[in-house]
Amino acid sequence: MAHARRNQTVLVAGQLLSGVGVASGISVGGILAAELTGTTAASGFVQTASTLGAGLVAVPLARLAVRRGRRWALAAGFALGAVGAALVLLAAALGQFWLMAAGMLFFGSATASGLQARYAAVDGAPPETSGRAMSIVIWATTVGSVAGPNLSEPGRRLGASLGMAVPLAGPFLFSLVAFTTAALVLAVFFLGVPRSAGGGAPAQASTAVVPVQRLGAWVALRVAARNPRALFGLVAVTCGHMIMVGVMVMTPVAMDHDGHSLQVIGIVISLHILGMYAASPLFGALVDRVGAARVIGVGVVIFLAAIAVGVINAHRGEPLLMSVGLILLGLGWSASLIGGSSLLSRSAPEHIRVPLQGANDMLMNFGAAAMAALAGPVLAAGGFLWVNLMALVVLLPVIVLGLRLRRTTPAHPEVPQVADRR
Repeated sequence: MAHARRNQTVLVAGQLLSGVGVASGISVGGILAAELTGTTAASGFVQTASTLGAGLVAVPLARLAVRRGRRWALAAGFALGAVGAALVLLAAALGQFWLMAAGMLFFGSATASGLQARYAAVDGAPPETSGRAMSIVIWATTVGSVAGPNLSEPGRRLGASLGMAVPLAGPFLFSLVAFTTAALVLAVFFLGVPRSAGGGAPAQASTAVVPVQRLGAWVALRVAARNPRALFGLVAVTCGHMIMVGVMVMTPVAMDHDGHSLQVIGIVISLHILGMYAASPLFGALVDRVGAARVIGVGVVIFLAAIAVGVINAHRGEPLLMSVGLILLGLGWSASLIGGSSLLSRSAPEHIRVPLQGANDMLMNFGAAAMAALAGPVLAAGGFLWVNLMALVVLLPVIVLGLRLRRTTPAHPEVPQVADRR
């Protein structure tokens, strides 16, 4: 237990640092890109490049986790994020947007490590507490994500005091320090997979490691496609993330079109972030109590409520309703991420578990990048109403798979250890 508690503490520290690093950079990245290019069209590319970077590195980090363990995979992702922050700082100094674009691809590696940390929290944890273990690590991102944007002005002043050519790049100094520190914390203090409560060997030290190493992400996905529970978890995580990103990235644009101030927009986005992370311990506890599949169902209901509020408010543009919709959007994402990730980890065969986790992170980030790119034209064509209807279409596969799973399987097969004790 002491082993597991130490690992969780280290993971929480890493998430706090990475949350600060990611939020510090992303909060000013779009404005910095516009300054370097002289056009606002480049602003949206920052989030897209970072998301693509997270998707590109997800599978290699999973492979590294199989070969060398979670410690080195997590540390490597944060280290690559630090390289990205350094490249952005260099791009600002040289006035080269292409270098910033490359830097943001590397920057996304920190997000990939942050996502992989939720699985590291579950490795070796007793099944009856794995949901809470995962949710605590996800919850730790809250502090960093809220604190990061508030460092924008101090970062700009720091950049000016250091004589940087573009002072607005200053917040990336905080990202550089945060990612570097996170990499060092994980590399030095993370102990790897603890032994299970029953005294079994850690997964990475078992004989199952050899076949895992021979499996790639696409093979793992094909195997998971034949496992209804694993497939449901994978689709829930991927589609939930796509819905959240697709609606969230267009909310500031829609509110700006409705004439709302940056202060009001900032409050709405902050409430959305609070919804994403603050309730994660609750969903983690529900996973352990009622099962991961049911928590995904809760997420679907919350998403439907968020979409309904968005549709109702599409032509009103009321900040209060927008806040309610975005809070619900964040809560739906949290339930889908925790429920889906838990179901994936509990249902996937051991020999494909880590490659499948990496494949899922790849899919969710690539899907989010596609949604972010598609949401702009959709908003231009049909307004915020169509953005929400697009989210509803993406939610349909989760509903269909959930209904099919409910008809064909018992309610709690993903936690047999709990059932055996009753």
